[in-house]
Amino acid sequence: MRWVTYRDEDGERTGVLDGDVIHALPPGVTLLELIRLGADGLRDAGERALNSPSEKLRADQVVLMAPIPRPPSIRDSLCFLDHMRNCLAATGRSRDLDDTWYRIPAFYFACPTTVLGPYDDAPMAPGSLCQDFELEVAAIIGTAGANLSVEQAERAIIGYTIFNDWSARDLQAQEGVLAIGQAKGKDSGVTLGPYLVTADELEPYRRDGKLSLHVTAIVNDVIVGTGSTDAMDWSFGEVISYASRGVPLEPGDVFGSGTVPTCTLLEHLDPALPQPFPGWLSDGDVVTLQVQGLGEVRQTVRASAAPIPLAERPRP
Repeated sequence: MRWVTYRDEDGERTGVLDGDVIHALPPGVTLLELIRLGADGLRDAGERALNSPSEKLRADQVVLMAPIPRPPSIRDSLCFLDHMRNCLAATGRSRDLDDTWYRIPAFYFACPTTVLGPYDDAPMAPGSLCQDFELEVAAIIGTAGANLSVEQAERAIIGYTIFNDWSARDLQAQEGVLAIGQAKGKDSGVTLGPYLVTADELEPYRRDGKLSLHVTAIVNDVIVGTGSTDAMDWSFGEVISYASRGVPLEPGDVFGSGTVPTCTLLEHLDPALPQPFPGWLSDGDVVTLQVQGLGEVRQTVRASAAPIPLAERPRP
């Protein structure tokens, strides 16, 4: 099933998308509440909505929001090691990775309060001159648990959606000197959408146990990068298992896959890539991300007001 959250005169609504028609649930029901029922409960609610909807309306009649507008938590991972290799080469460094990259999957916490819908304008990070996008896929947790095995973690995934990790590369580089993780370079926006596709619906796209979805990243109608999720070095099950060590995961928690290689601007600073660097994003640019089986998000980048300055600390 494809689940959507949308906005109409009654506020936030939830429904099942069948073709281009939304079969709505009654007002007040949220997708997060349904996810907490587990896969069987979500499927039962969807079947009731398809058979006896509160109302039916075309998707182009409403404003689609992120499927889960305010997730309990968002973790973004780095499951494609070639993305990191490409970024290192693009910034003049060796493509060789430290052994740690092969031992544990990397992730950081993103900001749930800046989640954007699939067609919302995307604000640039205040003060950034190097705004970037990153095409990813997100897995959504449907079953609470901690200390999960890889197999249990895979079974805990209730669905998937497109994930755009908006990144201010200059702020990210500056904050990297502090070596305590991602901060203002990352939290100006995370896009989720256009819908949540339940895990069972994507089974036809699995190859040798891997989710194999073709992806395309486009800026102003020009293809920047393409790839496939079957190039993941760390699986969602492995990342979620690692993240759950000593930590309870909750239904609705979001796990980003990390960037599909070439599907971001930074990598194209490397002249060895066939697609040349097109320049950083600026006000009015349109970013379109397409993922097989998950649909498309399309957003216009918008400039932000200048940041409020902080006084520099005197050096001792």
